[in-house]
Amino acid sequence: MGHVAPEAQVGGPIGMVKDGDIITIDAENLKITVDVSEEEMQRRREAWVMPPFKYTRGTMMRYIRTVASAQKGCVTDE
Repeated sequence: MGHVAPEAQVGGPIGMVKDGDIITIDAENLKITVDVSEEEMQRRREAWVMPPFKYTRGTMMRYIRTVASAQKGCVTDE
């Protein structure tokens, strides 16, 4: 798996993946799918708690709070 932030940190589908899930990566169409029922994904969303940030101050914290996804260029000025 490649770059999965910030989506995993903020509760995106990648953050809901568990050991043993089957994941399909379609690089040509820029899609990642998880073979889990919508009911199970809903249960996971309801139980999900955002993990703490690794940095709580300084330049890295400012970056964490403002960076866009890699698909958008990891910019911090949008």
